[in-house]
Amino acid sequence: MSSFVPIGGLHHFAYRCRDAEETRHFYEDILGLPLVGVITQDRVPSTQEFAPHAHIFFQMTDGSCIAFFDLGDGQAAEPSPNTATWVNHLALRVDSLGELETATAKLRAAGIDVLGITDHGPIKSIYFFDPNGIRLELTAPVSSEPLFHGFGRSAHEQLAAWQQKKRRGHNASAGL
Repeated sequence: MSSFVPIGGLHHFAYRCRDAEETRHFYEDILGLPLVGVITQDRVPSTQEFAPHAHIFFQMTDGSCIAFFDLGDGQAAEPSPNTATWVNHLALRVDSLGELETATAKLRAAGIDVLGITDHGPIKSIYFFDPNGIRLELTAPVSSEPLFHGFGRSAHEQLAAWQQKKRRGHNASAGL
């Protein structure tokens, strides 16, 4: 184990958005995440690069945020050309299967295409895209056990086995 300082949790995860108001409508009016902060600046604080932008924050019930940068040019982030659309996504937790079913109905009523409910064993999930093309997953526990209960004991061994399988070249032929 590393002796790095303890990481306490997620503060925010930031994406690019094509329009701050369109993004606000989706995250606040549809998903119910309150807009809790807007920072507008002409320069990037860390580099002092001239790049006028608005940085907007939506808060989840645990205090963490999803944030977006509107660079004022009407462009969303481009998808990665070497990565399938299902790979990069943000998974958000709801507390029950009933809440997941309600969310599914509300998203569909808002005209949003929803995939699922998908059974992943200890959780069930739905998948959909925000207006910026970001894939979102809502997930609900269906077991009283923690999601990764018991997995930690074998995680390093499973990762080593995956690395060995990749070296043998089975991932392409097996469709992994």
